[in-house]
Amino acid sequence: MCDLRISLLSLMAGMIFFSSCQTTQPEVSKPEVSQNSLDPDSCDIAYDTSYAVWLSDKAKQIDEFFTAKHEKRQFSGAILFADRGNVIIKKTYGYANRQEKDTLSLDDSFQLASISKPLTALAVLWLKERNYLSLDDSVQQYFPKFPYEDITIRLLLTHRSGLPNYMYFSEDLWTDRSIPISNQDVVCLLQTYQPNIYYIPDYRYNYCNTNYALLAAIVEKVTEMRFDDFMEQYIFKPLGMTNTFVYTKLETDADQLSTVGYHRGRVAEDNYLNGVAGDKGIYSSVEDLFKLDQALYQEELISRESVDQAFTAAHPELYDHDNYGLGWRINQQPDCSKIVFHSGWWKGYRTHFFRLLDKEQTIIVLSNTNRSRYIGTRDLLSLME
Repeated sequence: MCDLRISLLSLMAGMIFFSSCQTTQPEVSKPEVSQNSLDPDSCDIAYDTSYAVWLSDKAKQIDEFFTAKHEKRQFSGAILFADRGNVIIKKTYGYANRQEKDTLSLDDSFQLASISKPLTALAVLWLKERNYLSLDDSVQQYFPKFPYEDITIRLLLTHRSGLPNYMYFSEDLWTDRSIPISNQDVVCLLQTYQPNIYYIPDYRYNYCNTNYALLAAIVEKVTEMRFDDFMEQYIFKPLGMTNTFVYTKLETDADQLSTVGYHRGRVAEDNYLNGVAGDKGIYSSVEDLFKLDQALYQEELISRESVDQAFTAAHPELYDHDNYGLGWRINQQPDCSKIVFHSGWWKGYRTHFFRLLDKEQTIIVLSNTNRSRYIGTRDLLSLME
């Protein structure tokens, strides 16, 4: 419940306007509009010129921002901004491959980095709704030799397992770096060497890639399918996400990737850690992520109940404006409006996916250069004000 301050004058007058976060309706500065009202030839609804002007002005503002960043070599990538299902702007800036002067297109796929986590969480919730698993199942139910007790699927999803990060302990335990490490290898390393946990299970939030590597391994276990095959058949294909796929160094030819990630001006290393997926490793385009965004409103893959569960803050010790749910970061504003999002960075790629739920606005920014670190959360959110 948000702390809604009511002035003394309002109290004396008996005018109490807010009762809960669930009933508060945020003010919208632009006119209400239906999807059809953007069509000037529509016979049913009058063409809303004020909204069309707002869309045009907003598109110009956003384009000017990214054009300036691109000219300063602080951005190369693709963007998509939308308001209530209406695309404000979708555009690319720069090259997919600098050496070949290959200009980016909207069909190009980018390494999503940690935006892979919401998609992995979606797969788990899809399986939960179809009774393949329960969020309260123990990891040991799927991997009996798993040495850590009391760790559930829910704790993996919310980053409360306390497990150590495989990206760190594998540095010492995975000796042949010419061989990519797989999700199953992560399980085996945990079982064989039992590296020390960071915290006891459910003690506190600790963001850790191991959690989502294990979730992808559990998806494979319960479905008896490879993670990439499951995601393609049951998540990507039903949503028409034709430019989305799971990349692992074990299964995918890097030459088939349509974009190259750049770190400090050089091609980023594709090392042994890219054999693991679920925590990262999913490639997608801005238009495909927009399809996912709209599908979550329409309950196309999972129910509203599961979506709401994913968007519920799971950590009482964290701030309302900086919390985590099931695969999504949660930012609940003082006015009770909610932003769910995830960002990521990995091997030359930086990514942002924001969903402003109360305004039904969407921000998707995918970049193939680490220089995009100069673009922050506040910068992106301010573009929609």
